[in-house]
Amino acid sequence: MTMTLKMTLTALAGVAYGALIAATPAQSAELRMSWWGGESRHVATQKAIEACGAKHGHTVKGEFTGFDGYLEKLTTQMAGRTEADIMQVNWPWLPLFSRSGEGFADLTKLTALDLSNWPETDLKAGSMNGVLQGVSVSTTGRVFFFNQTTFEKAGVAIPKTWEELFEATATIKQKLGEDYYTFNAVKETAQLVVTLAVVQKTGKDLVDPATNRVAWTPEELAAGISFLGKLVEAKAIRSQKEEAADGNVNLFEKPAWSEGKIAGSYEWDSTYSKYADPLKEGQVLAPSAMLKFADSVTDGVYRKPSMVFSISRNSKNPEAAAQILNCLLNEPEGVDALGTSRGLPASKAAAARLGDSGEAEVRAANAIVMAASGPLVSPFNEHPEIRAAFIDTLEEYAYGQISAEDGAQQIIDTVNDVLKKFD
Repeated sequence: MTMTLKMTLTALAGVAYGALIAATPAQSAELRMSWWGGESRHVATQKAIEACGAKHGHTVKGEFTGFDGYLEKLTTQMAGRTEADIMQVNWPWLPLFSRSGEGFADLTKLTALDLSNWPETDLKAGSMNGVLQGVSVSTTGRVFFFNQTTFEKAGVAIPKTWEELFEATATIKQKLGEDYYTFNAVKETAQLVVTLAVVQKTGKDLVDPATNRVAWTPEELAAGISFLGKLVEAKAIRSQKEEAADGNVNLFEKPAWSEGKIAGSYEWDSTYSKYADPLKEGQVLAPSAMLKFADSVTDGVYRKPSMVFSISRNSKNPEAAAQILNCLLNEPEGVDALGTSRGLPASKAAAARLGDSGEAEVRAANAIVMAASGPLVSPFNEHPEIRAAFIDTLEEYAYGQISAEDGAQQIIDTVNDVLKKFD
């Protein structure tokens, strides 16, 4: 055998061996995945991880529970580096675990995960310090729901602007009675209505990402608080004082809601059934476009990932975990099994696969959220201390214990104190 022939055969053997290695599936891995949810989500997810594990040759053990206690468990695991390979993480928790962008694996470095299925806004929302720490499972947002039957009964159209809401309120009270209200805003919803008013007027989210401080001036926030007061004065909404006297009952549990005497609210798009189901027979609840001011600079939509999936930076098999995650969110086996158990999927591949499945009204509400304009929402909006500062101050304002101006300054000072902890 000549030297040239020997070298040629050796080279061909090397190519064949390389092709064989490339065609061989990745080594099977034993993985863990954690999530919270109800029974239907548990069943769907277990089917999905079984199907995806079988497809890619991995074993995936599910660790699931209810929402209560999940944060505490995850915090303990993250501190001890014993967290699951794949984790369902509430979007507002990202700053708690990964302010620096190093708490979870950088998903852009994992080749098995096809990130082209998410818009850039979703990827930014799941990033901390510029590092992709979680990919959105579904995208949710606040949207207006109005009782179409109540408005038709009074002979007025569903409002499209805040001014039209005030006009409709006066007409409905005149025609149907003083015990009718066109809107609802209590606790968290009251906070988000104030936020909506400020964002629509300024185009700014609560937190300036460049400075990690409140982006609003005291005057801008005071105007938003005063707008909430205007809704109470016009009797479009019941006051916090009245709500407290009645025991702060959930809106969907109130007889006034089921009877159409409270004819609208500002809720998560995915919760349509929760508010539509209690309505008495014959009443129709309709998702509606964002109400705006005449001088609004944006729709002010509050749009966010409902939750994200993250991969542990301590995983021994991050690429295998990425294969499973990609299957769950982008591939038919995972998408079919999960369905809409976590809401309408954010992945383009999953959305195309599922088509028109799910409630038509939820899809309509989600379409409004996705089409509306607004600044990128910081997860700090839902930090427990920040939310508490808002709600407590708005209650003080409702009871006349603080002015809108002093309340605005109090909120800003408290929020900035919280944000400083994350510098």
